[in-house]
Amino acid sequence: MRATTIHAPFDMRVEDVPDPVVVLPTDAVVRVLRACVCGSDLWAYRGEAKREPGQRIGHEFLGIVEETGSEVTGVRRGDLVVAPFMWSDGVCDYCREGLTTSCEHGGFWGSVGYDGGQGEAVRVPYADGTLVQLPADAASDDHLLSALLTLSDVMGTGHHAALGAGVREGSTVAVVGDGAVGLCGVLAAKRLGAERIIALGRHQVRTDIARRFGATDVVAERGDAAVEAIRALTKGQGAHAVIEAVGTEQSMKTAVNITRDGGAIGFVGVPHGSGTGLDLGVMFDRNIALRGGVAPVRTYIPELLPDVLDGTIDPSPVFDLTVGIEGVPGGYKAMDERTALKVLVTN
Repeated sequence: MRATTIHAPFDMRVEDVPDPVVVLPTDAVVRVLRACVCGSDLWAYRGEAKREPGQRIGHEFLGIVEETGSEVTGVRRGDLVVAPFMWSDGVCDYCREGLTTSCEHGGFWGSVGYDGGQGEAVRVPYADGTLVQLPADAASDDHLLSALLTLSDVMGTGHHAALGAGVREGSTVAVVGDGAVGLCGVLAAKRLGAERIIALGRHQVRTDIARRFGATDVVAERGDAAVEAIRALTKGQGAHAVIEAVGTEQSMKTAVNITRDGGAIGFVGVPHGSGTGLDLGVMFDRNIALRGGVAPVRTYIPELLPDVLDGTIDPSPVFDLTVGIEGVPGGYKAMDERTALKVLVTN
């Protein structure tokens, strides 16, 4: 089959690799219909996250079950399924508590020795604990498939940030980051009943999507100027809930400084950089809470799926460039150069 591999910074290739097969009785093989490139993939692309030459890549996909191991009972050949960005067994203590990203037997797609989502097929460990079945007729609806694909990562991650930030009915929310996760954070905040949503971003294409998703205000400034602008919009108090979806020292510093006393930050931006941006003294004095981390999206899919299916939420506009499998390297380049927000890969 064809699959995307990474060999060095900025060196992405689509190559022939062995077809996946069932190895363990808990495995399934899924033929990929839709995948995508994540903003976090760019850290490997830029050489800021280590990868071995030839390693697979991609962690968001949905597709058709082609084969199952003898112990798989939850899905069968022909089912349309979506996979969260980590596999999990569904039965360990962490999975039972909803923290599937800490599964004792879990792992990331594209890890050494495992398939990545940006290929024609994937061997799925612990298929019963990992895969979520989708309505069969969705396979013929391109728009719906795009929306459903966001459940593999960005929509669930935006939801995780909103929960961590304590978004509730009538609250004021600020979202730091105008990438796909930040935009899905806007959508998640709207879904949870936020009254005012302030999106921080300076790229009109992205802020237009933010407004479409429910943002009531847009702040284009950065740093201290952004803090002043948000304070001006909130009677000097700041936002009850702040979603941090970037992961840099500056973005976290901004998040702390725009949070209202007694508020909370939900952080889901993959941390990178030399520092954290956190001043514990400030957070202590102002009673600011910090929650978030790697989103257990497998836990959230059953909750979010009905709203995607009935159109209550439609995250699909985060995809603004579509490529076939052979075009994936160009998709990385487009996202790195910020000429694309999020690249959809079709098979």
